[in-house]
Amino acid sequence: MIALSAQALKVAIAGVPVIDALDVAFNQGCWTAIVGPNGAGKSTLLKALAGLIPSAGEVHLLGQSLQTIPLKKRAQQLAWLGQEASIGGEALSVYDTVMLGRLPYQGWLSAPSQLDHEVVAHALLQTQAWDWRERSVNALSGGERQRVLLARVLAVQAGVVLMDEPLANVDPPHQADWVNTVSALTREGTTVVSVLHEINVALMADFLLVMDAGKVLHHGLCTDTNTHRAIETVFNQRLVVHQSENGFFANLQR
Repeated sequence: MIALSAQALKVAIAGVPVIDALDVAFNQGCWTAIVGPNGAGKSTLLKALAGLIPSAGEVHLLGQSLQTIPLKKRAQQLAWLGQEASIGGEALSVYDTVMLGRLPYQGWLSAPSQLDHEVVAHALLQTQAWDWRERSVNALSGGERQRVLLARVLAVQAGVVLMDEPLANVDPPHQADWVNTVSALTREGTTVVSVLHEINVALMADFLLVMDAGKVLHHGLCTDTNTHRAIETVFNQRLVVHQSENGFFANLQR
């Protein structure tokens, strides 16, 4: 089943075409990583899929046109983590920040339910942020804040999760934790689409979408040699993908 798709998608910024007539589809319950050089249109594509910027063409979320889905329902079905995501108020505690992920389920001025508290606690434990729950978010490092933002996304319990460079400022051990979290989400049927600069992390995904100059150069399984050749091509042969007993990895060529 296709969870998220776009047909003839076009995006222009300040009158300059960035994405032109792009077609793409993402399978339900799979993790797709989007990679490509700077300026390839990766973040623009993700924002257009989330309905965050004006675009032409069609975007469908879980079988329904994105524009016809009421905003509250859309916020329950699709969770977003952007490069410059707002933390929701610098004076908020970590716990209250993650609770913002439950707003699509709450009535106006309603107090959080017991379920809301349980979901938030689980999200904080998943991201190893539980011990900070009473701290102010402005007392956290960049990597810690990124983990809190991930917890907020998890608290939404959306069927589709879009993340733009979620590993910025995150150290390698917690990058591994992030991969484990994404793998757990997809096993539960969640669809994850992430823009990544960390090619070796991207190679752990189910699918890779390789972009260049606003177009899809290749979209295929991460285990496919054609996918590996597309990565090497888009980065001008400065990367070479190899296979080891633990999977695939890319080496930088001097």
